[in-house]
Amino acid sequence: MALIFGALAPASAPAGTVAVIQEYKAKGSLTKALYAVVGFDDGLAIVIFGFASAAARNMLDPNSSLSVIQGILQPTKEIIFSLLIGAVLGYIFTILSRRLKPLADVPSLVFGFIAVGIGLSQWLHLSLILTCMMLGFVLTNTTSSTKRKALLGQLKTWMPFLFIPFFFLAGAHLKVNALPSLGLIGIIYILSRTTGLMTGARFGAKIGKSENKIKKYLGFGILSQAGVAIGLSMLVLKDFTELGTPEASAIATTVITTITATCIIFEIIGPIGAKYALTKAGEIGKDK
Repeated sequence: MALIFGALAPASAPAGTVAVIQEYKAKGSLTKALYAVVGFDDGLAIVIFGFASAAARNMLDPNSSLSVIQGILQPTKEIIFSLLIGAVLGYIFTILSRRLKPLADVPSLVFGFIAVGIGLSQWLHLSLILTCMMLGFVLTNTTSSTKRKALLGQLKTWMPFLFIPFFFLAGAHLKVNALPSLGLIGIIYILSRTTGLMTGARFGAKIGKSENKIKKYLGFGILSQAGVAIGLSMLVLKDFTELGTPEASAIATTVITTITATCIIFEIIGPIGAKYALTKAGEIGKDK
């Protein structure tokens, strides 16, 4: 359980932080650092989760005969092949998207490639999140800014439709009657994640010889947590329940209930922390 919670903690919700930046038209070095960190830590969290989840499943699976080395190599292979397949799909998607007319057909192309990515990931036992994320990464870094905005603009009308069932499914696993027994775990997770992000951001900024305001306030701006963490916790529910042991099922239920509940708190304090950081750093106008 500790491995899983530790792997989920780095994941953030860029939407909350970016919304604050855009609403207050923040500009400056801290703003740039926030954009970079909230965009990078989700990918890193998925990589960490791949190792942690494989190690945890190995511990809980009574039929597992993997050694420690094999337990490390297995997720390494999974991550590498997920990235490779995502890169190939992203390259093909980029070529096709450049020739696509009209652009109104972009959603069909996107959903088709996502379906292929998910199918290949499930068939080859890879990370479907990492595969699809790599697909988008290749598109973003091989397409001009104008073309990219035109392509992604076609997906805006679909976003509410996609978010609603996603958070509905997450909420459907939030067992209110289990919350009292999870109080201590939830409090420890909130405090540990907050402490880890803030001290880690300060330590990283110090090593990178960043400005003093980045050292002081970067951690306040990356506290939001939602989509990726909930998505990974749903994978925990699926993968650990399939193990069929009472311990694995109990951990899966605890993880998704705790993450879903604490994400509500982090989505409240996250944007508040981001505004505080940007204000203290002098990157939001005083009239705001």
